[in-house]
Amino acid sequence: MLPKLLPKVGLMVCKPCVSFMFSDLQVNDFHQWDAWSPWAKLDPDAKITFEGPDSGQGTVMTWVGNDKVGEGKMTLTESQPNDLVKLKVDFVTPFEGTVTQEFALKPQGDQTAVTWSMQGHNNSFIQKAFCLVMNGKKMIGDDLEKGLAQLKTVAESGKAAAAN
Repeated sequence: MLPKLLPKVGLMVCKPCVSFMFSDLQVNDFHQWDAWSPWAKLDPDAKITFEGPDSGQGTVMTWVGNDKVGEGKMTLTESQPNDLVKLKVDFVTPFEGTVTQEFALKPQGDQTAVTWSMQGHNNSFIQKAFCLVMNGKKMIGDDLEKGLAQLKTVAESGKAAAAN
């Protein structure tokens, strides 16, 4: 039986406070994602466009890139300051499909625990085969872990993408 669900979760803890992680740095503002996203460097020439508000609920990012990043649209669907960010990601290529992502931020003393989860359905035979043959769940989990490690590096250095 080929896998139908695609649940993945990554967790990291870093020094900056919750408000810095949420507002000043990264997860609530797609403009900042270039500094830490595991997919941003796969195609530096990808065409990225933004719509709606600069950050928070309703902001949209679309991309068209090479075969490593494909084409898609990401919409920030829920934004609870210093607590939670939810996203809907619609992929056009290389596979059509939709996943939801969630960033949960929890204070832990003078640090912040960030959990990044992704969940979706593998509806087509090709998507199911990819997850089975290519170990797609592990690949996506590795990407989330890489992104969280890069987010931690950026956060603990105090540098937002806007400063680049």
